[in-house]
Amino acid sequence: MEKSYKKYFLLIIISLGIAGALGYLGYQNHKLKQEKTVLEKEFSKTKQEFASTSENLLGNIDAIKQILATTQDERNNLEQDLLQKQEAMDSIGVQVQAMAGTVGALQKLSGTDRELLKKYSRIYFLNENYIPKNLISIPMSYLYEPEKEKLISSEIWPFLEKLLDDANVAQIDIKIISTYRSFGAQSTLKSAYKITYGYGANKFSADQGYSEHQLGTAIDFTTSKLGANFIAFEKTGSYAWLTENAYKYGFILSYPKKNTYYVFEPWHWRFVGKSLALKLYNENKNFYDITQREIDEYLISIFDQ
Repeated sequence: MEKSYKKYFLLIIISLGIAGALGYLGYQNHKLKQEKTVLEKEFSKTKQEFASTSENLLGNIDAIKQILATTQDERNNLEQDLLQKQEAMDSIGVQVQAMAGTVGALQKLSGTDRELLKKYSRIYFLNENYIPKNLISIPMSYLYEPEKEKLISSEIWPFLEKLLDDANVAQIDIKIISTYRSFGAQSTLKSAYKITYGYGANKFSADQGYSEHQLGTAIDFTTSKLGANFIAFEKTGSYAWLTENAYKYGFILSYPKKNTYYVFEPWHWRFVGKSLALKLYNENKNFYDITQREIDEYLISIFDQ
């Protein structure tokens, strides 16, 4: 009887344990269901918020893309405007430089004696009032007659000095016998020639006002041995050297053989500037062979080194 009671009691305890366990499990299951429901609601809410946020983000991205596209267009337009303005500025700069160059050229030309490249020798006339500016005395060591002062334009002296010094280095004997002659001096000289040679003087001597010597840029060369014996100058090594080199210093032979103005004067050389002298040398032309208009284009560069 006692064993039966113990067994029965044990069954009751086991049953109560099982019932308790089932109850606990049921409670936990219920709790899990509630948490699941809450989580599902939160997930649904989060999902909706995410969807809304995603939609907003996509909308914002589209708006940003439109803004970027607009900004890019504006940038392209600004770059185009900038390029056009830069081109305009460059064009203005070129024009300004051209104007500055023109102004500089005009200033340079305004300070240059316009008579220096005129065709005298019976064509253009220099009156008795014309005197070259800035005449200077040539150092005696370069003169055939050191005791007689010879004047030359100060602007051509550097070119003439270089010619004479280079000739000396090349052991070429060149001396100066005649340079600037005033209107009055030319008149006196021509009168003397007329007395001696009559009408024939016109073949080798210019009337006053038509002589290149009045410009202060023409020189008569000779040698230490020849002196005033100009005619023989053609046969000297000095003349040959001048023929091949004088243009490098801006000098040309004024009256070569077969010129239509005066007899051949191998001793008479005139400064016309390096550019024009080079042109005449390269083209084998005489100064008086080309037009005055063509000559005048070289006036602005007459003293360029």
